[in-house]
This record gives sequence, C-alpha cells and structure tokens, in this order.
Amino acid sequence: MKFLGLLLGSYLMGALPFGYLFGKLRGIDLRAHGSGNIGTTNAFRVLGQKAGIIVFLCDLAKGLIPALLGKIFLGPGWGAAAGLLAVIGHNWSVFLRFRGGRGVATAAGAVLALMPKVILLAFGIWVVVVFLLGYISLGSIIASLSVPVIALIFREPWIYFLFIVPALIFIVFKHLPNIRRLRRGTERRIRFW
Repeated sequence: MKFLGLLLGSYLMGALPFGYLFGKLRGIDLRAHGSGNIGTTNAFRVLGQKAGIIVFLCDLAKGLIPALLGKIFLGPGWGAAAGLLAVIGHNWSVFLRFRGGRGVATAAGAVLALMPKVILLAFGIWVVVVFLLGYISLGSIIASLSVPVIALIFREPWIYFLFIVPALIFIVFKHLPNIRRLRRGTERRIRFW
C-alpha cells in the first residue's frame, strides 16, 4: 500500500500546475500566452523574472521531494519510480485535462535527489548551450540527453536508468514543436549581447 501511495502521491505532486496557478493569481492564463506552456521558460517570459524563479523552484521541488522520499524510505528503485511519476504528472496533469509542461525542471529535481553530481554537470552543459546559442529549448534538450551519458561515466546505479530513459523520451517528445521551430529558424532566442 505504501508503494502505491508513493507513486500516486508522486504523480499528484508532479501534476500541481504551479505556473498555471501563479499566472491565475495575476489574472493570466499561461496557456494562452507566449508558447502556451505552463513551465519555467514561459513563466519567465510572460509573468516576469521573480515569478519565473518561483515557478522553477516549485517545479524542481515536484521532482526532488518524491524522488528523495522514495529513495530514503523505500530504496533507490522506488526513488527513481517516484521521480518518473512526478515528471509524468507535470507533463500530463490531471488538473489540466492531461496537458502540462515539458518536464525539464521536474526531471532535474528528481535527478538532483538521485544523482546530485550528474545534475551539476548537466546544468553546466545547459548554461553553456544557452549562453553560446541563446536557445533555452536546445539547452534543455542537450542537457537532458547528457544525463544518461554522465550517469554512465559516474557509474550510477543501473536502476536509475529506468527513470532516466523514459523521462528523457518524454522531454524530447514534449520539445518536438521546439525542434521543428529550431529547424525552421523561428525558435525564440535569448540575446546576451
């Protein structure tokens, strides 16, 4: 029963649409503005820097808390399963008719709970790609793809790959519109200079 409770609780925590809720507090439906996404990037663009940071931290916590609780109380495999359910909840939220974000921040939270060294390097890769090329989506995709490679280098437990691989597939799938825009040269860019 506790295993089922962990998985259901992880999904429901992941499904909490913080970006949508913070937007509603300001009378803005994030789904109708910018990219239409409820995640961190669109929150930054539409709601501003402070709200974007809060949404990022909340989405990160949605992955971190379930994965950490599962890992501590039930073992690494259950931590990985809880992290995956949180990502699924974020991407396909029951509270938003099974629509949601792209899962990057939530997955990062789960990886932080399970493999802190891996997420630090992956974040470094994200920063470099975004700074040099100006595409947040491309940075998110490349950083996500780097996670299993870095995990292999650090010889992380194989059980974590049961979380990493599906989460990676979900993240890339959710970024397909961004990938199409990148190919067409119409993806929004951040200019640092």
